[in-house]
Amino acid sequence: MTYSKALLFSVLGIGAVVAGFGLHTRILKVKAAKLEHTATTASYFPPAAPWTQDISHAPLDPNSSKIIGWLSSVGGWGFARMQTDFSIRVIQATPSSPFVPFHRGRGFFATDSDFVSTVPLPAGGGMEGQAGYQCPIADEDCHYVVVDRPHGKLYEAWEATYSDGALSAQFLAVWDLNRVYPPSGRGDQCTSADAAGLPMAPLLFNADEIAAGKINHAIRFILPNPRIRAKVYVHPATHAGAPRGPLNAPAMGARFRLKSSFDMSQLTPAGQVVARAMQKYGMFLSDGGNITLTAQSDQDTTAKYAALGFGSHDMQAIKVTDFEVVDSGPVTPLSDECVRNKF
Repeated sequence: MTYSKALLFSVLGIGAVVAGFGLHTRILKVKAAKLEHTATTASYFPPAAPWTQDISHAPLDPNSSKIIGWLSSVGGWGFARMQTDFSIRVIQATPSSPFVPFHRGRGFFATDSDFVSTVPLPAGGGMEGQAGYQCPIADEDCHYVVVDRPHGKLYEAWEATYSDGALSAQFLAVWDLNRVYPPSGRGDQCTSADAAGLPMAPLLFNADEIAAGKINHAIRFILPNPRIRAKVYVHPATHAGAPRGPLNAPAMGARFRLKSSFDMSQLTPAGQVVARAMQKYGMFLSDGGNITLTAQSDQDTTAKYAALGFGSHDMQAIKVTDFEVVDSGPVTPLSDECVRNKF
């Protein structure tokens, strides 16, 4: 080894130690702050769930280069940058969390939805982007996401709000946390709280995972509807929503993988934790919109992520061309004729 190379490796090594120490220091600050714990590093569903499978060496979709090339040619991510949203709350129920009546909201998706008489409503929680459980459904998506581990259930609703002592929503899925769902999920042609028919909570990374230095699952991502192929999806997605893209656009449910050659030095230590999950587990195209990634929110989101040095624009160095598309099998044409699986 020449002197110049030895010096280079020495500098890089020192840089890695310094970066690691910086993240560790922020982790200690997060722990010392004793923030309300509404996130978790615990996994959802059994280990065989598709979003926890290592796909770092999985074969590529035969059209991977065409899909990535086309997507890059039309602007790549929404707003032309990889940005992170922090508005979707994932509330953790406890054995003492109260249950409230559930009412079907206006335009309730009766075929695709689960209908239960009551749902958990943990104290101190809230809807997407809201301080509490009241949400202006005429103006917002109003996702309600509650993990009820004591009863093995995950509740995910869309256009939900709480009023007059009851929770109402236009859509509700109740996922069984003890089940490994088949490729057709809750049922082919059936939507979920996301257009792709996938569960949301298992794909949202959080501050606790970043602090732990490891995200053990695939990540949810979204694209503008004109950049998602129209009227098709690939499993484990089961629905496609309102995409309007052409043949070369990625199908709903497409699994993107960050290339192993990506230069991690472009990211902060916290951002590198997220990027490594993208390399090992990938990202599932789950819905239409402009903000690419979604991180879990809680009452102290700003403080928790700020203490870790992770912000909404920290992943913008990652371009569409830094990804490849994993082979997910044949596309399924969208018919919107939901046929629920019977378990």
